[in-house]
Amino acid sequence: MFANIIVDITHEKLDKIFQYRVPSHMEGELSIGMEVLVPFGKGNRMTKGYVVDFSENCDYDLSKVKEIAEISRKGMAIEGKLVALAAWMKEHYGGTMIQALKTVLPIKQKEQAKVKKKVRLLLNEEEGKIKLDFYLHKNQKARARLLAALLDEPVLDYELINKKLNITLNVVRALEEQGVLSIESEQVYRNPIQNRKQQVKDICYTDEQKNAIECFWGDYQKQQYGTYLIHGVTGSGKTEVYMEMIARVAAKGRQAIVLIPEIALTFQTVMRFYRRFGDRVSIMNSRLSAGERYDQMMRAKAGEIDVMIGPRSALFTPFPNLGLIVIDEEHENTYKSEQIPRYHARETAIARAKLEQASVILGSATPSVEAMYRAKHGEYKLLELHKRSGNQEMAQVHVVDLRKELRDGNRSILSRKLQQMIADRLQKKEQIMLFLNRRGYAGFISCRECGFVVKCPHCDVSLSYHRNGKMVCHYCGYEQERVQICPECGSRHIGEFKAGTQQIEEVVKKHFPEARVLRMDLDTTRSKDGHEKILAAFANEEADILVGTQMIVKGHDFPNVTLVGILAADMSLYSNDYRAGERTFQLLTQAAGRAGRGAKKGEALIQTYSPKHYAIVTAAAQDYEAFYEEEIHYRELMGYPPVDNLLAILVSCEKEALLETGCKYLKEFAVRIRGAEEVAIIGPASPGIGKINDVYRKVLYLKTEKYDTLIKMKNKLEQYIEVNPGFNPMRIQFDFNPMHIS
Repeated sequence: MFANIIVDITHEKLDKIFQYRVPSHMEGELSIGMEVLVPFGKGNRMTKGYVVDFSENCDYDLSKVKEIAEISRKGMAIEGKLVALAAWMKEHYGGTMIQALKTVLPIKQKEQAKVKKKVRLLLNEEEGKIKLDFYLHKNQKARARLLAALLDEPVLDYELINKKLNITLNVVRALEEQGVLSIESEQVYRNPIQNRKQQVKDICYTDEQKNAIECFWGDYQKQQYGTYLIHGVTGSGKTEVYMEMIARVAAKGRQAIVLIPEIALTFQTVMRFYRRFGDRVSIMNSRLSAGERYDQMMRAKAGEIDVMIGPRSALFTPFPNLGLIVIDEEHENTYKSEQIPRYHARETAIARAKLEQASVILGSATPSVEAMYRAKHGEYKLLELHKRSGNQEMAQVHVVDLRKELRDGNRSILSRKLQQMIADRLQKKEQIMLFLNRRGYAGFISCRECGFVVKCPHCDVSLSYHRNGKMVCHYCGYEQERVQICPECGSRHIGEFKAGTQQIEEVVKKHFPEARVLRMDLDTTRSKDGHEKILAAFANEEADILVGTQMIVKGHDFPNVTLVGILAADMSLYSNDYRAGERTFQLLTQAAGRAGRGAKKGEALIQTYSPKHYAIVTAAAQDYEAFYEEEIHYRELMGYPPVDNLLAILVSCEKEALLETGCKYLKEFAVRIRGAEEVAIIGPASPGIGKINDVYRKVLYLKTEKYDTLIKMKNKLEQYIEVNPGFNPMRIQFDFNPMHIS
């Protein structure tokens, strides 16, 4: 018997299957996905590898085929279906097979099991009393103390004996040897969710919620597994719908994965699921210890949990009978990996669901243009929730023109109307959220007088300001000198648009010294429970105002929040990205949706220099359809995803001249292999940051309607790179439909 093995070496030239002989003593033990140690190369160096298949026939010279040395006892095995998923990811996203295999392996190695020791009395009451008198007579106080405790309680935790009774293991061992007691060990799982109680309550679903649930369940019972897009306004009860769908799937003996975009959402989301499913739900995220992550994977593998909640990596939970994958807030860009392979959780979830005979639920108040485009073209089934669950009204949204504020002499980041509204809420003992959508966006140049933004004449995206005084387009490479005077109105009030949460916090405290202010951003949430502590404090009304970045507006539900202020909508609106309008609309709509979640009416205020922009207008009206029609028209006009597909080829090298030459040859080869296909080849251009740590970077774009054409071209480019040693000093990555320009 022979095993096909991928060796753990990330190099394109070694990205192939090697065949090894399976020793007879391993034949019953070895399975697909197992980590093994194999002799590799001329020196027979022991190297890790993963079994991807078995064969009765040998494809090579038998005399040259080596034997598997041993099964790795520390390594984690990969489920067979996840091996198949890894192969799909390699094909669709590039990279090597070993990189794909490591991606679907959320836990890299086994951790020491947590063991709980118990001590059990073996004597009856009469025998025990005789033995106790003997120990007392001999003045063996520790033994007497332990036996007396066991006579009261025949089974005790060893930890209790050690800490409370101050008895050492030697004493316990001595009594074990005398046949007085036995020591029992049992494995216990580290539980990341502590001291939570399950609460079962009757839920009264709206007609829209019922329709969505029954539509899904009707198909599921017929074994018609598909992908569903739930487009529900903020507060429409999407989570309740997910939970009911999961409960029905779990009742059939199958498991579910729930993906959430950020760790910050974990606390509230998990608590809602825990109240419904109790100990049958668990979490997976980077804040857990290695032992906790290992235990949750083992529980999932053993079928001891029904629901796993977590960010992107939770998608690879090794459930034995996966039946449903839910992706909440599916529009979030965090679902796209920035590591090789650069997979998107949405597409990968659909691929895994096909392997598992499972369904996929995508949910959002502001679905991605890609998801809605596919729903409208029949690839996904669209389920809509137009009303909030509890008959709550949507928040009233106001738009403030910051140009007018500037003309009227107000240079504060807080408009006069926002200041008045904050003062009103503080008086009423209601809570406020102030949101700055700045994270992840490069600086752009805008005029404070008229709102004009300097854009690329070729790509309809804003030019990014670089420290060398140049303004650069990250799509086509166009650049020009930084403008000093507004080309539109002649004002000298033109410059880089930037602000920070810390600055906002200081301004708020200065204007409202009586207010209790919390700040939530990357700096304040570094600790393990940083998100939980801030959110719990705000939920308990220990603060009046919460200032933060994107993480405060996603999925949180605070009934006493009646005002949400969006301080600078333009910070995302004019980022150097064709998705800028979409992201701005999503952020503003999600932010506005945080207000008025309880009994009190909510209001939101958007501050902007571009009040007439369609993303601002439609977000203020909370009109997704109007936004989508405008945005898809723009994508059709410019040939951007989802109308066309985009492949970014990211090339980096320590030598600038070599990088230029490499990109030139890559482009020439791409032109050669596209043949008769309509493929636009753009660049090479400089990305947002052209050099990092003395490594130069370039990006080449391939754009076409057919996704399969891009995959074929990617495969040929990979082969071309592999056979040409001139590319060896370069790092080359493929990114399909990138979420932003790197």
